Amino acid sequence: MSTTTETQTLDQLCVNTIRTLSMDAVQKANSGHPGAPMGLAPLAYVLYTRVMRHNPTDPDWPGRDRFVLSAGHASMLLYSMLYLTGYPLTLDEIKSFRQVGAPTAGHPERKYTPGIETTTGPLGQGIATAVGMALGERMMAARFGDDLVGHHTFVIASDGDIQEGVTAEASSLAGHWGLGRLITFYDANSIQLASPVDLVMNEDVGKRYEAYGWHVTRVEDPNDVDEVESLTREAMAVEDKPSLVIYPSHIGYGSPNKQDSPKAHGNPLGDDEIRLTKEFYGWDPDKQFFIPDEAMEHFRECCSKGQELEDEWRQKYDAWKSDNAGDAELFDSIQAGTMPDGFDADAPRFDADEKGMATRAASGKALNAFAKRVPHLVGGSADLASSNNTDLEEQKDVLKGQYDGRNIHFGVREHGMGAIVNGLAIQGFRAYGGTFLNFSDYMRGAVRLAALMKLPAIYVWTHDSIGLGEDGPTHQPVEHLAALRAMPRLRLVRPGDANETVQAWRYALRETEAPTALALTRQGVPTLDPDGLPDDAIERGAYVVRDAENGEPDVILIGTGSELGLAMEAAEALAGDGVDVRVVSMPCMENFDEQDEGYRDSVLPPSVRARVAVEAASPFGWAKWIGPDGAFVGMTTFGESGPAKDVYAHFGITAERVTEVAREAMDRTGARSGG
Repeated sequence: MSTTTETQTLDQLCVNTIRTLSMDAVQKANSGHPGAPMGLAPLAYVLYTRVMRHNPTDPDWPGRDRFVLSAGHASMLLYSMLYLTGYPLTLDEIKSFRQVGAPTAGHPERKYTPGIETTTGPLGQGIATAVGMALGERMMAARFGDDLVGHHTFVIASDGDIQEGVTAEASSLAGHWGLGRLITFYDANSIQLASPVDLVMNEDVGKRYEAYGWHVTRVEDPNDVDEVESLTREAMAVEDKPSLVIYPSHIGYGSPNKQDSPKAHGNPLGDDEIRLTKEFYGWDPDKQFFIPDEAMEHFRECCSKGQELEDEWRQKYDAWKSDNAGDAELFDSIQAGTMPDGFDADAPRFDADEKGMATRAASGKALNAFAKRVPHLVGGSADLASSNNTDLEEQKDVLKGQYDGRNIHFGVREHGMGAIVNGLAIQGFRAYGGTFLNFSDYMRGAVRLAALMKLPAIYVWTHDSIGLGEDGPTHQPVEHLAALRAMPRLRLVRPGDANETVQAWRYALRETEAPTALALTRQGVPTLDPDGLPDDAIERGAYVVRDAENGEPDVILIGTGSELGLAMEAAEALAGDGVDVRVVSMPCMENFDEQDEGYRDSVLPPSVRARVAVEAASPFGWAKWIGPDGAFVGMTTFGESGPAKDVYAHFGITAERVTEVAREAMDRTGARSGG
């Protein structure tokens, strides 16, 4: 045995290995947060080597426990644990912390590094997403049994996490739902980046969580690994409440000049301080990235233990599968993220109808039709189910102790709902959450993370324009479509009629690598001839819904959502005057942008410069499709309160105005303008 091991227990040696590895990686990168990993090392050691069921050689084993580092700035703690316990991560990749292309990014990213369950960093998102993961675990267990599913979700949350509003929303629901397999460790180190915590918060967090309905306990000595394990197992035994374990770590533990100080939070310790700290640990201060053989051997026992656990689980799974072939097929489909064969066989089809229906109503019909063939399609609304049309008919509600339902009531908690929907999607459910488009702002942080994670979450946003009418500008979205379209990878679909809406749901359920947002009308819109709707209209993003009668059009009118009907009405007026008009529906601008040039030019020929887009929203983003000679009919201010028809007229978003603007565009471009 080495001298180091002789003077320290094996547990101490392993904990200090986590600390020094994290310190060295942050120092080499000259960027990062060393203090939290140093303080949290005993907790991470206990979780990964003593408590959690996980298999480093198969990070996606369905029976594993889940770990969420909500305090994502402490990412080196997680990377150190993944490397040391045998996940497919190399020491060179640890040394490349925070460098371009390395799997050890500044904050943990799902699908970027094996062993990371969800992307974290924006504070509050990790713990809120974990609530969705824990709910998903209970819902899976209700369907397939505790022996097959029954895992725990462990979270480490910081003071910053606890302060975020999204955390309050999600934690309230976790207690309300009684998610007993959710264990959160609150790193109450009394320090945050810019100040001591007591400068900004003096509430009793434990009492707050007791009020939420959580089981709360406290670690007395954060460096006592036996006590940490004991309290963790105590929390795991509480089946009807989530648990908050208050863990009063010392940020920068062992640093003579920076422990328990903001100086240990967001900057490397510095070479001199690292030497002093390593000497405090009994470490050789001249060694960087040093891992004692005894420590590595002990950590790597996780591989053999994990394989044994997985083998036991797979034996249970194989026995269960032989007696439950149908359920096993669904279980495997959920794990793979695939749809059941023929899931869209009974999709609704609506005949042409001038009066039509609101696309939110068509969405409700499509959702319920698909739900009959997609049993893991689940979701709800932020207290707007009757407006969003998000209730699943003849399905039970998800309640405390009753997790076999499919309708989820989130209350007025849009931000928490977004994160919980993400967590359900991580567990394999096809999950959706609904609110008004205007309030997508409240859940934008969660939506952005879903896009970053390539997560196929579904957002149902109704009341998508000034067409909601009397509620007025506080509820009327104007800039939201443009802002959401600017988000990479998010697919924003604004269907123009009932049949496009059905296709939008089919598209969302088929999508596996991106979130889909549906922007839906409150007011009725005409239903167009379904025979004119291509099967791939949403995938293509735009298509010709009405073409010119005599070859190349004189003018192209482009519409989305409720304004597609206005474009069609204007086209009729123009055609009556001998103008050749093409009408293009563009339900998904992002998808159209990704089509090959040939297809884009076939829909919007470059030679036709007289183009008019109409959308009751901001013009931002439309210049690419209408060109320098085109025009836009829409909004440049906030809305007004009044009946929808009157509000449209007030802002000049009418078929008559579209007709007038089209003639002006033709005059500018010298296009033939009819008889």
